[in-house]
Amino acid sequence: MKKNILAFFCLFCFVLSSFSQSSQIPENADFWSDYPNEQLADFLVARLSDEELLAQIFMFGWAGEEPSLLLNQWVSNKGLGSVKVFGWNTNNLEQVARSISSLQERAQKRKYKIPLFVATDQEGGFIRHVKGNTTITPGNMAIGASEYPVDAYYSAFYISREIKALGINMNFAPTVDLYTNRDSSVINVRSFGEDAELVGQLGSAFVAGSLAAGVIPTAKHFPGHGDTSSDSHIKLPGVYIDWEQAEKRELVPYKYLISQNVPAIMSGHLLYPRIEEHPASLSRGWLHDILREKLGFKGLVITDDMQMTGAWGYAGSTSEAFYRAIYAGNDIILSSRTAELDEKLLTRNLQEMQVSQEFRQIVLTAARRVILSKLNYFKGGNAAPLYPEIARLKDQIPDREGQKFFLSQACRSITAYKKGSWPYRGGDKLLIVGPADEIPENASEPVESEFFTEAQKRYGEFARYKINFPKLGSVGIDWNGNNLEYMASTYDTIIFYVPNVEGAEIAKRLKNCGKRVIILSSLEPIPVMSGFDFADTILMGYSYSIFTYKAFFGALSGEFEPQGKLPLSD
Repeated sequence: MKKNILAFFCLFCFVLSSFSQSSQIPENADFWSDYPNEQLADFLVARLSDEELLAQIFMFGWAGEEPSLLLNQWVSNKGLGSVKVFGWNTNNLEQVARSISSLQERAQKRKYKIPLFVATDQEGGFIRHVKGNTTITPGNMAIGASEYPVDAYYSAFYISREIKALGINMNFAPTVDLYTNRDSSVINVRSFGEDAELVGQLGSAFVAGSLAAGVIPTAKHFPGHGDTSSDSHIKLPGVYIDWEQAEKRELVPYKYLISQNVPAIMSGHLLYPRIEEHPASLSRGWLHDILREKLGFKGLVITDDMQMTGAWGYAGSTSEAFYRAIYAGNDIILSSRTAELDEKLLTRNLQEMQVSQEFRQIVLTAARRVILSKLNYFKGGNAAPLYPEIARLKDQIPDREGQKFFLSQACRSITAYKKGSWPYRGGDKLLIVGPADEIPENASEPVESEFFTEAQKRYGEFARYKINFPKLGSVGIDWNGNNLEYMASTYDTIIFYVPNVEGAEIAKRLKNCGKRVIILSSLEPIPVMSGFDFADTILMGYSYSIFTYKAFFGALSGEFEPQGKLPLSD
């Protein structure tokens, strides 16, 4: 009882002190007024309506090329706090920049002129929501293979410079999930690797690079998505480890990041039943008791998309999921779908604010944390522009310095998993098996993959066999395998591009061909780590970027010695 009275007294004194300081700010002040950030945050929170406070902790996306009327209404009429740029319509970068400008302009027309957080998923590698001419980088597992923190730093730096030019100020990266489940289809090469200490070091360097470029990084997916083969977009994944194991493994990267003052962490729709009964994103135990109290995190907690089955499916409805996410301690609730203006996820939480003082205080705390984070960021001198300079985008994207760096990074990542006849410089009858022709972004006609373009620079003319790897199925595997078994007899060397399990199954059909077989593993490494004793050479590159293709053939031709290390145990 005495502890409760003391806690209430301390809260009362804090509120009274904050009110006293914020009351010194004139009523006509706004977000950009020149007052200390802490005081200005108190001033703004005290003057926002309950509806505006809730809107500040919501983040919505849009599906069309331009923001919908509904999203515009949320910004103009309710003071929506944040928006998310998903990967559905981002090939036209000028349109993306115009959309962000128009949304920020609407936010600036409101009384207190609180700008929007504008977020996206630009992790590097194949997770690249903003497309167009942005760089396809070698990605996290390639960084893990080099083991150089400087590679993580500059990857984040150049990725961030590109999206910053568009007005995007928050990135949902780095992914610091450990690659502990070999059957993972949702994490795999998005991870730096399985070593928790190394992941923590590389994640910390990535955070530093992002901040240096002027974009807010968001580490994900707390408390760790790596030890499950399930995808939280489709179902709620379970991670069946106890607290002792989580503290020694999954939570290690977060301890590194929190010690480096990472500004934001994304909560995952992940169930750890031996530790907590509710999914982390909906659990006050995970977010308040563990993340904030035990681990000492002071920044923003942002949910993963609440439209994922792992969230609303567990809660029973979207409105219930939103309520639980707020109560759990998330500061920003993310939804890929823009809610209707009077949807229950808003009205239900407004009612809760009016009947529950505890819930009201949770919302106030979250809204203040969001607004204070905005004040610190937008007034920090290195923020993304509210109104990006569209005329300069072609000079800024792709980042010219970044192109040189990503090639060198790709070279450092190449791993010689098996090294046979070395180097291979051609001169015999060569068959190269690679990806089918592709339709580039912002184009209408298919073109040959850059994989073959890079091969031709070293080996001149050779026979090509092209496979549409993402759309194979068992029939496609068998059909292509039969063809290649028949064709192999007429060639001396076969270079085989393997991006996935299906590609590996086709390549294994060459085990009795009696020819030199060279395997280039371009994405997840697991499929080529067994069953390829017959291969002369196996190189791993961890991505399908142009830089990885250049590095593959440079290494194979003897232009440099591969130094990368597989960031997984055999």
